[in-house]
Amino acid sequence: MAKKRRPQSQAAKPRRVDGEIPVVGAREPCPCGSGRRYKACHGRAAAQAVTELVQRPFEGLAGECDWVALRELVPAATVPLTLADGLPEGVPSVTLATVLPMAWPALRRDDGSVMVGLQNDTPSGDLSRDLADVLRRALTGEPGQPVAAERAPGEGPRLQDLLDPEAPFTPEVHDGFEFWVPNAESADGAVAASLERANEAALPTSRLTGVEAAYWCRTPEKNHLRWVMPHPEERLMNALARLHAAGASGLGDGTRLVGSFRAHGLMVPVWDLPGAMTAEDCEKPAAAFAERLGEALADDSPLTADERRARSGLTNRQITLS
Repeated sequence: MAKKRRPQSQAAKPRRVDGEIPVVGAREPCPCGSGRRYKACHGRAAAQAVTELVQRPFEGLAGECDWVALRELVPAATVPLTLADGLPEGVPSVTLATVLPMAWPALRRDDGSVMVGLQNDTPSGDLSRDLADVLRRALTGEPGQPVAAERAPGEGPRLQDLLDPEAPFTPEVHDGFEFWVPNAESADGAVAASLERANEAALPTSRLTGVEAAYWCRTPEKNHLRWVMPHPEERLMNALARLHAAGASGLGDGTRLVGSFRAHGLMVPVWDLPGAMTAEDCEKPAAAFAERLGEALADDSPLTADERRARSGLTNRQITLS
């Protein structure tokens, strides 16, 4: 039986709504007043933005591998950022932080300095554009105020447009989150509570100094080394397989290459380490592994049967984070 049409007088009439259309459930009426469901109206653009994922949002930035590590691996770290057009008047510095109190996207301190949080949910598929929007709003925000989470304009600039591509990007890893406030001992209220919770949850982490974007961490069971690498995935998997088949994929006695994961378009091999192996203990073995890996990356010969089996095993232990 055909559905009866509602009389024209009962149909929802479109009405103009000033300002941004809020996000609602896909099957709910669109807040614009069109009478259509959100998914068939303004929700279309939001869904398209989410599905159009930028696979490598940090590509082209100095320190791409460290950007990925700070986004996915490191609890507490900061990096000074250099803007392409220099600092605006009244902004003495801009700092990237892994996370800020209460998961603020950014903060404009009382002295005008800006801190931008990296480990936040973003509303679109382009993390670089979302972070650039947060940074721009923080640069013009009121001192002493956090920046609110908002949907970024679809055609706004990206981090690659705002940051100096020649400036160094060297993270400083911290034991805790005291960098949130100028004087951690004076923190009170919600910030103090958030600081205490964050410090309790953070795993001890260190960045190796002899190789790029390799991070040691301690867990209750064992230690790990997680190393963000810039090489194309197929080439890197072949190289790791060659080393694994030759028994040369470890970092010393008691260590084991256990697999890898993908994050923001890059591969991150992971090693299990003995509980007594510190970050300093990893330096020489990691440097030696980097040399072996370089030789394996340069080898274009077909994989042997043993190397193909090793590659299959490594592939089966690979997961994707983003």
